[in-house]
Amino acid sequence: MSFRAVTRNPAYEQVAQQLREAILDGQLRPGDELPSERELCAQFGVSRTTVREALRALQTQGLAVQAGPTAPLRVPQPDALSTGPLRDSLVHLMKLGRVPLSDLVELRCALEAAAVATAANTLGLAPLNDPARQRAAAHVADARAALDTMRRQLADTPPAAAGSDADPALAPAAPAVADVAAFEQADVAFHVALVAASGNEALQLVMLAVRDSISTHLRDALTGDHASQRTLNRLARQHEAILAAVEAGDARDAELLLRDHVIGFYRGTTRR
Repeated sequence: MSFRAVTRNPAYEQVAQQLREAILDGQLRPGDELPSERELCAQFGVSRTTVREALRALQTQGLAVQAGPTAPLRVPQPDALSTGPLRDSLVHLMKLGRVPLSDLVELRCALEAAAVATAANTLGLAPLNDPARQRAAAHVADARAALDTMRRQLADTPPAAAGSDADPALAPAAPAVADVAAFEQADVAFHVALVAASGNEALQLVMLAVRDSISTHLRDALTGDHASQRTLNRLARQHEAILAAVEAGDARDAELLLRDHVIGFYRGTTRR
């Protein structure tokens, strides 16, 4: 691998561009370690400061990742390449007040509804031996496993502690789930698996970025005042209905149920 000498300013942009091209055309593959700063300085004929600025630009674009402060920079794996920059842009726009939470929720709803409809059509219309159908079925099975995990967390919830003489108002409240983190992870896995079942990689990446941009709201809702046993049981029932429609190949019902689920959840947990 060789790089062209830098002859024009700004030098760091030219260094970043050549490294970017090496990554995108496959000279540097996922998991590969980027050349050291010393090697890059020698190949490009630039200062270490220029190289560092170029590498920071690649990190900002999600084309280089670092496992720790002293670890080498590497080309990220495809599944990490990356919703990060898009997610961060959406978060910044939301915090600046340019894009309201409700708009991101509507976008997530549109993307995910399209995905479940596609997955349902694949299962309902494609031949049994079609590879696309087999891949969709595998992802739907993952969604079923995630839903089973959510139900186990609800089933394992301990009863509220209250003696015969205890004032119910003073009794400690029972947790909505046995393990909130496990419930949340299963919820994420459920939605990710259904979108993956669409077979559309671009749709999956964009939906994940949008979902991640509003994940703080989701996490707060699942662990805060709204996370009652009744609420989480309702979420599990809604997941079951969506999944059943996809498994049955009913694209229209899957899409409608998904929209009601997502919009209803955020409306019910957003303080006005």
